[in-house]
Amino acid sequence: MTSTFPNISISTERLVLRPLDEDDVPALADMMNDEQVVAWTDVPQPFTEDGARTWITGHARTERGSGRGLALAVTEFLTQRLVGLIQLTATDWHIRATQLSYVVAPWARGEGYASEAALATAGWLFGDQKFERVELRTAADNTASQQVAQKIGCISEGVLRNACIARTRTPDGAWTEVRTDYIVWSLLPEDLEGAADPGGFTSYSDWN
Repeated sequence: MTSTFPNISISTERLVLRPLDEDDVPALADMMNDEQVVAWTDVPQPFTEDGARTWITGHARTERGSGRGLALAVTEFLTQRLVGLIQLTATDWHIRATQLSYVVAPWARGEGYASEAALATAGWLFGDQKFERVELRTAADNTASQQVAQKIGCISEGVLRNACIARTRTPDGAWTEVRTDYIVWSLLPEDLEGAADPGGFTSYSDWN
């Protein structure tokens, strides 16, 4: 029988991580059209509000229902503004392992939100869900994402050569795909002992 992630809300000192809903459509579409997000993810371009709505109501729900993954909106505790997205993908329930990725809105970068959200998610996975491994993959030139991985205590395991497709601007302003390497990072329960403190977190199941 396939295991699935619960509808979950995770709170830290500054953030609330919760399931996405249709109210997030405008902010999600705006975030996913940012230059850095386009460069380092495979998000379709342009990412319209209709596309955001379909992704929230279709893809994200299907991924959770099938047990393959989970998508969480990262919001500011005080303003409830969408600051980013946490995704779990390629989940293996037998070995209790999953891949974690993060996106942060351009206006919210530099505040430590990605590391705070990722660390809280990892803590929930290792604690409540009894996972044994969280894997991150960062493009070789995506130094900002690599800094997040290092900050939360991940260990670099090696390089997947030529395994990542990123995007870059052409002289005429269009996007073109380029191949690069993936750096593979892992986080195990014992690694959290040396990670930065996200301020503690509280999880609430059966989010409504």
